[in-house]
Amino acid sequence: FKENRKDDIWLIDFYAPWCGHCKKLEPVWNEVGLEMKNMGSPVKVGKMDATSFSSIASEFGVRGYPTIKLLKGDLAYNYRGPRTKDDIIEFANRVAGPLIRPLPSQHMFEHVQKRHRVLFVYVGGESPLKEKYIEVASELIVYTYFFSASEDVLPEYVTLPELPAVMVFKDGTYFVYDEYEDGDLSSWINRERFQGYLNVDGFTLYELGDTGKLVAIAVIDDKNSSVEHTRLKSIIQEVARDYRDHFHRDFQFGHMDGNDYINSLLMDDLTIPTIVVLNTSNQQYFLPDRHIENTEDMVQFINSILDGTAKAQGGDGLLQRIKRIIYDAKSTVVSVFKSSPLLGCFVFGLPLGVISIMCYGICTADTDGGVDEHETAKKENGDREFTDEGSEEEQEEEKNGKYTEFSDGELTQKDIMEKKKD
Repeated sequence: FKENRKDDIWLIDFYAPWCGHCKKLEPVWNEVGLEMKNMGSPVKVGKMDATSFSSIASEFGVRGYPTIKLLKGDLAYNYRGPRTKDDIIEFANRVAGPLIRPLPSQHMFEHVQKRHRVLFVYVGGESPLKEKYIEVASELIVYTYFFSASEDVLPEYVTLPELPAVMVFKDGTYFVYDEYEDGDLSSWINRERFQGYLNVDGFTLYELGDTGKLVAIAVIDDKNSSVEHTRLKSIIQEVARDYRDHFHRDFQFGHMDGNDYINSLLMDDLTIPTIVVLNTSNQQYFLPDRHIENTEDMVQFINSILDGTAKAQGGDGLLQRIKRIIYDAKSTVVSVFKSSPLLGCFVFGLPLGVISIMCYGICTADTDGGVDEHETAKKENGDREFTDEGSEEEQEEEKNGKYTEFSDGELTQKDIMEKKKD
């Protein structure tokens, strides 16, 4: 494989035999391989046990399992999308093709625009901007498509201030890249590769972290058709659409179904429906200090975040990290007991039982030792008192000047006893 891999384009799943996520991916991966073969794709699909071939896995920077990479010449592209058949095939076809795809006609442009919700297009001839565009495409092709077209291919409603130009088509309109206002081209494309309003899930939220934007989310229940749920979602959509020029450089808008993921992220129980603004770069979040009634309230809330008057919660400080450790440990214990009470009792009860027995043994050993020591000391003190009793009495008598007179018989008897004692 190492000798011949550059002759072909490879889509590889680096896995570990013991990995649960790898086992879950396996049937999906088999479907990917079968469909890529049936559609005549030039991409070869394979998988490699990274534990058996650790040197090759290290060469390609594999640090977790499963890791999906497309190998194209000297380049290796990481797949970071959902692990579904269609998404993986879309990634493989996009990265395996040319970096910049030409759009030769209006018909082709319309066809591509219908297929892609976000479309980047370079317009013009050879230029430093085109070189930069190609460079950015080689980096970000894993996320989106890049096209080129002449000015006469563009829709009639498009007006360009100058050529060459880079444009993005999305949300039913288009936006032209301006180096002075938008900064670096790579950063601009990375920010603009998402639609203005999204249905946000955990994976999308992770991807949005690369844009550097704050994420304003209406946390609702999609199955709940009550006025409050619908109203908050509509407010976010209106702000995303009508205030794009004011907020699109700093904010991404969307809604999230359910509060389970957001609760684990914030380590708090949010009552839905509600609105929250997340800063994914430092794990801070903002909650409105009053009820959001309309679009004007939402705009005021966003402006308070931008000018620094809104109170930030959370963060990545030491106390928050400790709180995160405790929260994660608690969540793990609860989830284990909920899914399998017997397993939870075994996993957590066995170590606790062993520790309890050890503590009991240590405490019992210390108590017994203390009793034995006390008894020994008492015995030694008793012996010492018996042996020294006579001398102590004599010293006391000498001290007080007390002498006892004995008869001759008593004196003789005492002498005999003293001799026996000697």
